[in-house]
Amino acid sequence: MNSISMQRDIIVDWQAQHERLFGLHAIKLRHRLAESELFSRQAIGRLIERCPQSHLGLESVSFDGDTPRRIYGELGNSTGLQAIEAIEKGRIWMNIRRIMDWAPEYNELLNEIFAEFEARMSGFKTFKRNIGVLVSSPNAKVPYHADIQGQSLWQISGVKRVFIYPRSDVFMPPQNIEKILLRETNEDVPYRGWFDEFATVFDLHPGEMLTWPLYAPHKVENHDCLNISVTMEHWTQSTWNAYAVHYGNGVLRRTLGLRNTSTQDHGLHVYPKAAAAALWKKLGRQIEGDVVKSRDFRLAPESANGLAALS
Repeated sequence: MNSISMQRDIIVDWQAQHERLFGLHAIKLRHRLAESELFSRQAIGRLIERCPQSHLGLESVSFDGDTPRRIYGELGNSTGLQAIEAIEKGRIWMNIRRIMDWAPEYNELLNEIFAEFEARMSGFKTFKRNIGVLVSSPNAKVPYHADIQGQSLWQISGVKRVFIYPRSDVFMPPQNIEKILLRETNEDVPYRGWFDEFATVFDLHPGEMLTWPLYAPHKVENHDCLNISVTMEHWTQSTWNAYAVHYGNGVLRRTLGLRNTSTQDHGLHVYPKAAAAALWKKLGRQIEGDVVKSRDFRLAPESANGLAALS
C-alpha cells in the first residue's frame, strides 16, 4: 500500500486521558506508520534521491583535535539505498526535511495524522505542520537540546533510547530558550551529568511514537542498529503565544535590560512582546541560523565508516 487507509486509525492505542496529557506530559503511543510502504527502506531510498539539496542535512562528528565537533556532509554520487548503507556503517545522521513541501503523498499522510489528533482533542487546532525523516547510524547520539514547536518522534525501524527532562528553569532556563529562538545558539544547551537522575527514559521500538511538552529538553541515543524515524512538528495558538513571549522577553532583555519578565503564554502581556519580536525580526537583528557554510565529507558506502573527507 502507498499510504495508510483512513479506515483504520494511525494511532492504535489512544485513551481518553491522553487528551488531558497531550502537550503537558511525555506520552508514548503505538502507531501504524511502520506498516506503510511509504516508509520501507526502498521508499526512503527514493525519498533521499528526490530530496532537494537544501532540504537534505547530513552530520557526523569529528574527533580531530581536543574537542569533538560537528561536521557536515553531502550525498555525493550515492544512490538512496547506498546512502542508507553508508549511514549503517558510520556515526552519521541524515535529516530529510520538510517532505510535505515536495512529496505530496507524505503531505496527505501528515494531514491525515493531524486530522486524527484534532478529532480526538476538543479545541486542538494546528498550523505550520512539518514532517521529516531521520536516518541515523547504530549507536549515534543526539545531544541534550530543546525544540521551539510541538514535536513528536515516530519510530519506523531500529530502537532509540529517549531521555525527557523536566520542563523547569533548572533544566531549561528561560534565557536558554531565548537564545535558541533568537538563533544565538543552535538547539543544543548546557547539560550536566546529574540531569539524567531526573529524566524519564523511553526505549522507542518500531511502531511506537513519543511526544513531550513544549521546550522540554531531551537527548536521544540509538541502540546498536540503524534507525529510521519520522519527526513531526506543529504549532498551536498556545505554542505561538509561548514563542512570542520568550522571543519578546529576549528582545527586552537585550534592549532594555529587563529581568524577571513573565513567561506565561496567555494574558495581555503576550501582545506587546509579540510586537517586540516582530520589530526585532523586521530590523534584521535576528542572527541567521541553519546555514551550513562548508561541507566536510561525502557519503561513501565503500569506506569502512561510510564517509570520505572532502578536500
